Amino acid sequence: MKFVDEAEIRVDAGDGGNGCISFRREKYIPLGGPDGGDGGDGGSVYLVASNNLNTLADFRFHSHFRAQRGENGSGSNCTGRGGEDCFIQVPTGTIVSDAETGEHLGDLTQAEQRLLVAQGGFHGIGNARFKSSTNRAPRRATPGTPGERRTLHLELKLIADVGLLGMPNAGKSSLIRAVSAARPKVADYPFTTLHPNLGVVRVGEQRSFVMADIPGLIEGAAEGAGLGVQFLKHLARTHLLLHLIDVEPYESDLDPVTAARKVITELCKWGHGLEEKPRWLILNKIDRLATEDMESRCQEIIDELHWTDPVYRISAIKGEGLDRLNYDIMQFLEQQERSPDAVQE
Repeated sequence: MKFVDEAEIRVDAGDGGNGCISFRREKYIPLGGPDGGDGGDGGSVYLVASNNLNTLADFRFHSHFRAQRGENGSGSNCTGRGGEDCFIQVPTGTIVSDAETGEHLGDLTQAEQRLLVAQGGFHGIGNARFKSSTNRAPRRATPGTPGERRTLHLELKLIADVGLLGMPNAGKSSLIRAVSAARPKVADYPFTTLHPNLGVVRVGEQRSFVMADIPGLIEGAAEGAGLGVQFLKHLARTHLLLHLIDVEPYESDLDPVTAARKVITELCKWGHGLEEKPRWLILNKIDRLATEDMESRCQEIIDELHWTDPVYRISAIKGEGLDRLNYDIMQFLEQQERSPDAVQE
């Protein structure tokens, strides 16, 4: 299914039922008095986060949702039945805002989390409620109030622990294929990744983390060039970024250092705190280098970038260096969870 990470939907809460004007009519009971019941409350509309969804694509075909209207009150002091609520499932990680006012309504970050987006109307009051010592036969009832109606803007930010960053053909898709069950497209030309991919990386028993792969960045991405900038927001919730570099580009005009600097530049231009996240350097495709030249070439790249954060030398295709990388990532994430200063986004 095509990946869709933004959508607009219309939600209509149910109107409240009207109150009833009625008088008791029974044989041998003259002047029975008012017995009009209240209406029922209208149903409300809720969004519910689900881990079983990973796209907003379904909302392209079904974009209008209505909750049930409350029933009107009736005689014999019968209250109308309340309308049923409407529950809309959305992927975990969905940000909700009002499309007309821009008001931020909520962020669904946990499975089964609910967000009220349209309140149902309040019930009308029947004439029995207006009876008093001075008004024994009230001919007054109130209508139910209308339910809220809204156009919502939904934006999906994938929830992952680790995000992959790099130029096209840096080997991001190959890495996520090698360490998880995700199967993104891999080919020897740029932009084989057209939408984000998630993969669960298992490190021993009952230890795992989620890795996100987004389309590669190119120069000018912050101004709209290429595909990657459209999906940079999916890295906003990650705790760690892996910056992949092709140490021996094949048929490319960019040397590894220049390519890395261009990605860093676009990351800083885009902002939103991504440039401040922990970022490890991953020197990929070391299998293309001769054994005797590998370490000197990698050290040359590290020195030119003035890189001080952790550096790993891997070959995603051959599986070299992946076990250590996965173990260290798991250790880092567990340490982040234990840290009292860890920021939950």
